[in-house]
Amino acid sequence: MVTSSNPTTMEIPPRSPDGSERSPPSRELITSRTGSTLCMSSRSESIWTSTSRSKWEIYHKPVIVVSVGAAIFLFGTVIIILSCFLKVDKNVFKMSGPAFLSLGLMLLVCGLVWIPIIRKKQKQRQKSQFLQSLKSFFFNR
Repeated sequence: MVTSSNPTTMEIPPRSPDGSERSPPSRELITSRTGSTLCMSSRSESIWTSTSRSKWEIYHKPVIVVSVGAAIFLFGTVIIILSCFLKVDKNVFKMSGPAFLSLGLMLLVCGLVWIPIIRKKQKQRQKSQFLQSLKSFFFNR
């Protein structure tokens, strides 16, 4: 292996995986917009945008989970009640009734716990937007 100490020789940057083009030098990847780009590209809502959302847009997922959970819970309750009154093959009812009951209860509880979590997250988001505006007010003078 021969190494050269000649300052005029340049190192060839590595090629991209498909071999079509060269990747940019690493110093070009770091820019002053990196923080805002990372924040905007995340899945969560960006703290830089202050778009107001309706209550339905905020709470529609837990409301749907609670509704489905309540429906499955009621379906399980009806199956258990039917297993008490019907004289037909009770084994199917005795096995599926408690399964629907427990699944419905699990979804119901998950949805009910999800609502306070979203409320707390909304309050934290409002605080961070307020602190961000204060920070930009004082430091961008």
